[in-house]
Amino acid sequence: MVSRWSSVKRMVCIQVNLMTVRGGVAVCVRALLFDLDGTLLPFNHQRFMQGYFQALIPEIAALVERDRIVQQILQATEYMVSNEDPYLTNLEVFKQRFFQITGLREADIWPLFERFYERTFISLQALTEPTPIAREICRTAQAKGYSLVLATNPIFPEAAIRHRMAWAGIDDISFALITTMEQMHFCKPNPKYYQEIAERLQVPPTACVMFGNDVQEDGAAGKLGMQTYLVIDGMIDHGGDRVEFTYQGSLADALAWVQALPELA
Repeated sequence: MVSRWSSVKRMVCIQVNLMTVRGGVAVCVRALLFDLDGTLLPFNHQRFMQGYFQALIPEIAALVERDRIVQQILQATEYMVSNEDPYLTNLEVFKQRFFQITGLREADIWPLFERFYERTFISLQALTEPTPIAREICRTAQAKGYSLVLATNPIFPEAAIRHRMAWAGIDDISFALITTMEQMHFCKPNPKYYQEIAERLQVPPTACVMFGNDVQEDGAAGKLGMQTYLVIDGMIDHGGDRVEFTYQGSLADALAWVQALPELA
């Protein structure tokens, strides 16, 4: 269950929580983290993933067992999401498990995956519902001097993320960090994913605000002391324990929130 804030209370919190207290020392918010899928790029997740596999399987059909490959990819992805080894990137963990359960050789199958992301993945744009609000949020925050992170769950390669950024109209935004499977070592909802982001930015978690539409995956940032903003448009709630968010509202509300932020010196 998610706590609900009245619009008046949300606006008060904007002013109150811009500065948090950490060990008796005030820490100003300096970094804004944004989820991509379902947040800056609205779409129906189930519909998109169905389209994803429908487009992918014909590209690799000659080498895989068609009736098993989807489950094998999902199994390798779940293994990657549960990884706790800080010395392996998400890509390395995925490959390790995927080749183990399929018996495929990387030299044979991986070029087909790469070709899919280069040529075919772009067709999935038709399954998304981009909004100009996403670009305005990022442009406004950047102009005010905040460090921006595209905190998309790093279960996709950079090529797929770059495509989705273009669809969302944010491909020219200067993000301080884009979390891809090639460089990150943890996934959502592992709090270590957010810790890694803070360490890469060289800021304390309390200086960050995470925006996202997934209650569990994006709300996990709060476990480190990050402030959290639940975007209720297309909200995903997997159930379980209560998750508290610092703020919540629509993507349009999030834009108003960012517009109300002070400029950083």
